[in-house]
Amino acid sequence: MSRRFSLAHLTALNLTPPALVDTAAQAGYQACGLRLLPFTFGGVAYRLMDDPLLLEETLARMRDTGIQIQDIEILRLNETFKASPYQSFFEVGQRLGAKHILVAGEDTDRNRLVDSFARLCEACKPYGLTANVEFMPWLAINDLSTARALVEAAGQDNGGVLVDPLHFARSGSTLDQLADLPATMAHYAQICDAPAELPTDTAELIHLSRSARLAPGEGGIPLKAIFQRLPQGVPIGVEIPNEHQSRLLGHTAWARYCLEASQRFFEQ
Repeated sequence: MSRRFSLAHLTALNLTPPALVDTAAQAGYQACGLRLLPFTFGGVAYRLMDDPLLLEETLARMRDTGIQIQDIEILRLNETFKASPYQSFFEVGQRLGAKHILVAGEDTDRNRLVDSFARLCEACKPYGLTANVEFMPWLAINDLSTARALVEAAGQDNGGVLVDPLHFARSGSTLDQLADLPATMAHYAQICDAPAELPTDTAELIHLSRSARLAPGEGGIPLKAIFQRLPQGVPIGVEIPNEHQSRLLGHTAWARYCLEASQRFFEQ
């Protein structure tokens, strides 16, 4: 089965969207993801909603290269979340042809979080977008079971769970839980590897997640067992930020290296 590989923006976050599109094409990807909203206060993001010239340049590079946009990120469900201010985000996602939104669940009030996620799903559905909760060990939605419970409680058919192998391996989630995840919730997945040793604290885990991941096969995450339990042919976001390797090889060579390692993993 032909598998679609997308270059996640975090792998080369200092590249603007047009440059990332070019890099994805040069490295051999079919698609890429774009970070339009920051994950942390003051973090890197490219607000194409507010920059029509940069949006048009991105669309032009997509037409020239054939690269598609798989997902847009990152929408944070915190205690103040309302869906209505994000209409321009959804509209730009539709113009880009994106299929998915990456969502972080931060609100510790479960009832309010469920309502926020349900309203998000309702708001983005007319734009052809799914909303996918990426569980992270340091957030309120910190493992697979809480992510699935959120999606089920919201009751929206375009809600999903995004599995990142790094967070799966560090969150205490189990392979049995993954095998039991409904295929309809797995709209896409990410791939990376990391050392088998567990980080000693949250700061170390966050640093590894954002700056020091490894290519598939170079670490100790049980990738084979994880992907055997996800739907066959699920689209893959190659999210492997590594500051050292990016500086050493350059963004295009590093992106190509990560893609080739990912392709070898699935071929084997």
